[in-house]
Amino acid sequence: MLDPVLLRSFVAVADTGSFTRAADSVHLTQSTVSQQVRRLETQFGCELLHRGGRYVTATPEGEHLLGYARRILQLMDEAVAQLAQGDAQGEIRLGVPEDFVAHALTPALAAFADAHPGVRLEVTSGLSHELWQRFQRSELDLVLIKQRVGSAPGLASWAEPLCWLDSRERPARGRDPLPLVAFPLGGLYRGEMTHLLDAAGRRWRIAYASASLAGIRAAVADGLGITMLPRRLAADGHRILEAADGFAPAPALELSLHVQAETAAHTRDLAARLVAVCDAAMRA
Repeated sequence: MLDPVLLRSFVAVADTGSFTRAADSVHLTQSTVSQQVRRLETQFGCELLHRGGRYVTATPEGEHLLGYARRILQLMDEAVAQLAQGDAQGEIRLGVPEDFVAHALTPALAAFADAHPGVRLEVTSGLSHELWQRFQRSELDLVLIKQRVGSAPGLASWAEPLCWLDSRERPARGRDPLPLVAFPLGGLYRGEMTHLLDAAGRRWRIAYASASLAGIRAAVADGLGITMLPRRLAADGHRILEAADGFAPAPALELSLHVQAETAAHTRDLAARLVAVCDAAMRA
């Protein structure tokens, strides 16, 4: 094992050409620096420095070691600086629902990263119930989740009207059993959708399951089945189904921002930016 303290003294002597000047640069006594270089030479079993001339110079073995020593010390300094910076400026772990991040949040997240270049921002996209579980385990600092109205009061909340969606060109609503396009098991929209169909005595089957919002929307537009999504996500290829089509009104849900109790200033700044983005997105 190479002791970085010994390597730093060795490099200082080689750089300054003097044990005295090296001692000043590393803030040690001359005798201590000399002893440290001797220990390093004993470890390698050879002389690393020529001491006989006006200036101390490296031997061939010392020159070979010098390159490695500089790299080792540089990497150590970089590691210390990086960790110190991370401790000082922090990390933010944000969880967001998959159907919200891409079209609304990324510009705001990029602006936050520009304003806080020293903060490590880690964004996780997923199903709301999974994000909420991670938040409760303190694995996330902030989460935007879809939830039933008032189920868990957060920093801010916004109404998220849902609707049934079918294909405009290839409608699936008249098929029996009714084909459904859904998020994976555990998704809030999926649970609400199947509950309403069961209550109405309507037979159904999962025809297409995906964790991708883009995949869900495309599958519905192409006629693979119907789904339930926020009304704001209806596209030109979709038809919104109403009670007159035989579908019960979708339940009231909300988008809610939750923040851990103990937060740093940059976390509060991100929370404020998220509130502004959600205000604009949910009014659109």
